[in-house]
Amino acid sequence: MLKVSNIHKTFNIGTINEKTALNGLSLQLNEGDFVTVIGGNGAGKSTLLNAIAGVWEVDSGKIEIDNADVTKMPEHKRARFLGRVFQDPMMGTAATLGIDENLALASRRGKPRGLRSGITRKEREKYKELLKVLDLGLEDRITSKVGLLSGGQRQAVTLLMATLQKPRLLLLDEHTAALDPKTAEKVLQTTNMMVEKDHLTTLMITHNMHDAIANGNRLIMLNSGKVILDISGEEKKKLTVDDLLEKFAIASGEEFTSDRALLS
Repeated sequence: MLKVSNIHKTFNIGTINEKTALNGLSLQLNEGDFVTVIGGNGAGKSTLLNAIAGVWEVDSGKIEIDNADVTKMPEHKRARFLGRVFQDPMMGTAATLGIDENLALASRRGKPRGLRSGITRKEREKYKELLKVLDLGLEDRITSKVGLLSGGQRQAVTLLMATLQKPRLLLLDEHTAALDPKTAEKVLQTTNMMVEKDHLTTLMITHNMHDAIANGNRLIMLNSGKVILDISGEEKKKLTVDDLLEKFAIASGEEFTSDRALLS
């Protein structure tokens, strides 16, 4: 479902601020894989997701989604393959529109839109049923402005919007990082439920080592713009944070230094 082959990305080439973010990174996800991504500061995690989403073009290498070469495809055209949830709960939704209106926009993404009337009764009932699954009581507030929701509620709605059309690939960019621990746990539970229900191929960046180990069927660790660890199956099930730190040290020849990840 995703094949990333030897991609490179360097920012500010030829200046004092030159930074190589991706350095020959290769990665393949099979259909239904749920891969968590962890790494230290500047490891290339967000750059990888932005490269896949087409936020910027890679310097070299190839990116394929569902056997389609999207390497040169602009971001807005790539959107039909992807669902994405960002770290900031304020992104991915229209704050001044109702929950139902946001869901309607998501359901119409990539489809021809005319001047006919807005949301039908049938659509609204469908959205209510979808919101019930979140178990947040939002089905009773379906016309509420999204900007009035809590961060966790908003992130859950964004997740629902991102998966409404069953994307080929779901990208989760530290989507629980801005939430308190209890709310983050609820959003992760919702994430797992939606991924499992629709058998979605998913790439989830997290700064939390426990979350990286506990979620998904594969864990990859990045360092200096490359994949240095790829753990799955029984090995991942038995993995602990101490194991992960030891494996990082062996693979990279250095200590893991992200305070944010170590203290989470």
